[in-house]
Amino acid sequence: MKIKTFSIGGIHPEENKLTHDAVTQVAALPKQAIFPLGQHIGAPAKPVVAKGDKVKVGTMIAEAGGFVSAPIYSSVSGTVFKIDTAIDATGYRKPVIIINVEGDEWEESIDRSDKLELVKDHPELTPEEIVNRIKTAGVVGMGGACFPTFIKLCPPPTAKAECVIINAVECEPYITADFRLMMEHADEILVGLELLMKGAKVTKGYIGIETNKMPAIELLTRKCAEVFGISEYSVEVVPLKQRYPQGGEKQLVDAVINRQVPAPPAIPVNVGAIVQNVGTAFAVYEACMKNKPLFERYTTVTGKKLATPGNFLVRMGTPMKDLIDACGGMPEGDNKLLAGGPMMGKALTSTEVPICKGTNSVTIISGEEAFRKEPNPCIRCAKCVSACPMGLEPYLLAKLAAVQNWERAEHEEVVSCIECGSCQFTCPAHRPLLDNIRQAKATVMGIIRARAAAAQKK
Repeated sequence: MKIKTFSIGGIHPEENKLTHDAVTQVAALPKQAIFPLGQHIGAPAKPVVAKGDKVKVGTMIAEAGGFVSAPIYSSVSGTVFKIDTAIDATGYRKPVIIINVEGDEWEESIDRSDKLELVKDHPELTPEEIVNRIKTAGVVGMGGACFPTFIKLCPPPTAKAECVIINAVECEPYITADFRLMMEHADEILVGLELLMKGAKVTKGYIGIETNKMPAIELLTRKCAEVFGISEYSVEVVPLKQRYPQGGEKQLVDAVINRQVPAPPAIPVNVGAIVQNVGTAFAVYEACMKNKPLFERYTTVTGKKLATPGNFLVRMGTPMKDLIDACGGMPEGDNKLLAGGPMMGKALTSTEVPICKGTNSVTIISGEEAFRKEPNPCIRCAKCVSACPMGLEPYLLAKLAAVQNWERAEHEEVVSCIECGSCQFTCPAHRPLLDNIRQAKATVMGIIRARAAAAQKK
């Protein structure tokens, strides 16, 4: 078995797949569900309900707010309590729709049967219809980036898609939601991949999986041979070396098809690849075959001190506190709560933050694990340079941020940083490299947008 990986940088954090063998549980319904309107990259969705309105599971409650946007559907049945603001995963108060849960009544248009639907049995699913159903269902990237999926299937005229790559890497050291999804819904995932390939008008597909998920590699390899053995589509399962951040789009494209995506604004389709998360493939299956909008997802709830960490199928809008309680409650002592894993997750100030489309994990780190050591002066060891998967110089970018030299930071391609944290993880001086680089990246991107807006006015 040939094992592949990406060519530049990377690290291997200690693995803590505590929930690897935890079969997915269906999370209990919340008493009240909170739906942020910005659960995707792009313009926030616009409410189409008002206080007092009755909704069912699968009722649209907010429409797309622009081309780069996605609608939001209720995951519960009940009454709209109010349209307000609440703290989301960014730590800021953002517009939300709050629904009081009453029963569990679904829209009748949703097919709730377990019957596996196959693409060959649905000639009505033209490439255009597939893209339309994905768009209508509010499907976005489920790996955390939350880019509207339909846009990826409609590349600009200057780019031509040649293949679809399914990201089943799950390189964050704690998260297992994608692994459990593959083990429990492999058939639906492969139909979802076929739909994505048909929608993108390509016949070649890949599924990239790290070798710490051998059961998934073996299962999907066997099923691919059965499903695509005599099909017009060709799908290959690619075993990948355990290496973080292999789940990054550019790193995955490099590892799977040995093509390097240039610096922004270039994207994977510029080298022929459309990358979609394995959870997205499952959501595409449900959207196209079951008429089911995206309103629930697979999420890992984990932490070394949790009594019973687990994997859950959870409705969007469920407060994280409900899932933590289902795992035995918040551990005693000081804890750090993360939306996501310890490498790229965002620290939260409240357990009332709801599960959203991009919440692949709720991770609880103990105070001892989360404690940052006192930073020391940079010793010019260049470990951060060796670890950077984008070939950048993190020590330099962090310094430029400290002195606010935004022009030089832009020249040094700070916008290419994928914020993986490899530099900060490997720094022997414990310097807050990523913290500073994030500041520089956000500032420079703001400058670039302002410059573009000014140029349009001329």
